[in-house]
Amino acid sequence: MPATQAVVNHLLTRRSVTMLFLGPPGPNPAELEVLLTIATRVPDHGKLAPWRLIVFEGAARVRAGDKLQALALVREPGLSPERIEEERNRFLPAPLTVGVVSKAAPHEKIPEFEQLLSAANVCFNLVHGAHALGFAAQWVTRWFAYDAEASRLLGVRDGERFAGFVHIGTPTVTPPDRERPALADVVTRWAG
Repeated sequence: MPATQAVVNHLLTRRSVTMLFLGPPGPNPAELEVLLTIATRVPDHGKLAPWRLIVFEGAARVRAGDKLQALALVREPGLSPERIEEERNRFLPAPLTVGVVSKAAPHEKIPEFEQLLSAANVCFNLVHGAHALGFAAQWVTRWFAYDAEASRLLGVRDGERFAGFVHIGTPTVTPPDRERPALADVVTRWAG
């Protein structure tokens, strides 16, 4: 297989862009189909597809925020106006958010951990796919990924959990590259 410099450059330049700096336009329907196809081309021991995707777009982003805001107010009636607004805007301003749901479950051959890692790869492929299509993305979880009631409100079924939410849009800023670890600090060579 020949080296592909464009892919190498892509991998060396990909950066996350915070959701607050992701605006329209988002992927059109054809681009979204390509993006979701890229997302699902991940390592998947046993071909289980131990994940599924929930797309939040258009007015559904506002409705999701309204549900999270209402739940947050029930849990914490004294929320500040800033926090109320923050909860309401959980899926804004990014024009698209994809929730990646892990369906990892006991299996006679494939450990649940491997299934969860497959879902994590779906998240990261969404980030890479967005970058490859000229968009930017941010992969996050937030409190509602770990809260059973909030997760149900957002479409999770029994036995499932969110692996993450990938916010996608057009970057409104050029993010600075962050410092990366020195390879000498994170790489060792096993010598037996």
